[in-house]
Amino acid sequence: MVSGRVWVVVAAAASLGLVVALLVWAVVVSSGESGAPSTAQVSVTVPAAPLAPLATANRFDGARAFALLREQVLDYGWRPAGSASLRRLAVRLRALMPRGRFEAIPGHPGLRNVVGSVPGRLPAIVVGAHYDVEDAPKGFVGANDGAAGTAAVVTLARAFAHAKRPGARALRFVLFDGEEEPAGCTPFTACGIRGSSAYAASHAGEVKALVLLDYIAEKHGLSFPREAGSDPALWRRLRAAATAVEVGALFPDMTFGEIIDDHTPFTERGVPAIDLIDFDYPQRDSLQDTLDVVSQRSLDAVGETVYELVTRLRRRA
Repeated sequence: MVSGRVWVVVAAAASLGLVVALLVWAVVVSSGESGAPSTAQVSVTVPAAPLAPLATANRFDGARAFALLREQVLDYGWRPAGSASLRRLAVRLRALMPRGRFEAIPGHPGLRNVVGSVPGRLPAIVVGAHYDVEDAPKGFVGANDGAAGTAAVVTLARAFAHAKRPGARALRFVLFDGEEEPAGCTPFTACGIRGSSAYAASHAGEVKALVLLDYIAEKHGLSFPREAGSDPALWRRLRAAATAVEVGALFPDMTFGEIIDDHTPFTERGVPAIDLIDFDYPQRDSLQDTLDVVSQRSLDAVGETVYELVTRLRRRA
């Protein structure tokens, strides 16, 4: 089990095209008197992983999104589920959402989802992320794991609140509480994904599709092969949307292992759902998940892709 999520199928690293920094040690034969081999260190320079491509569309406000990412990290700090800092953040996020409201999570006093909405035809398209962070290690600020997805969802909600499309599908923007499990609590399926499980139990019949955003702002080496639990048809539409805004390179035609995440309660109920998660993230679940390893450029590329995807999904029958 990986803290915060369960990876139930392990894919070969080679199939993911992982970028690994290597220090090569070579053994060379010396011509010295003893005739014994000596060891020499050979320094190899490994190029930094690439930056995300620049999106050609300009409908998602990447600067505003990154400012909200920074605000979560710097002003609210460590904010696990049930903490005072997360409850303060929830008030801030509700105020930013169109028609923002709280939804309680039955069986978990003190936890609440933050929900925004744009009116339209049902069933709705849902865009979601979790806004809590790891309970351990203490002090974890979750720049990528929590803050990035939250910032993107809020920014998308505000953009679509001003996009008048008569007859289009309704949109819901949901920030799930209690995605991360309390420290020491197992199994993850029972201790985590609390907010998404509650929302799916109450609203799955009103949901046409779910797009989940998680680990979306890594500065170097951002890449999203399809997570195996993500709906293949919906993922193809995502890749087409990415190509339309010229960031298709972020979504290679590959699949890696299934991850239990906030989309899982929806897929279990037959709702098409996808999880945008770059699980090959070196700072995952560590105190190094900080502002220096995320970027506005990555956040914007994903935001523009999801904006395009949602626009297309709203037009479908």
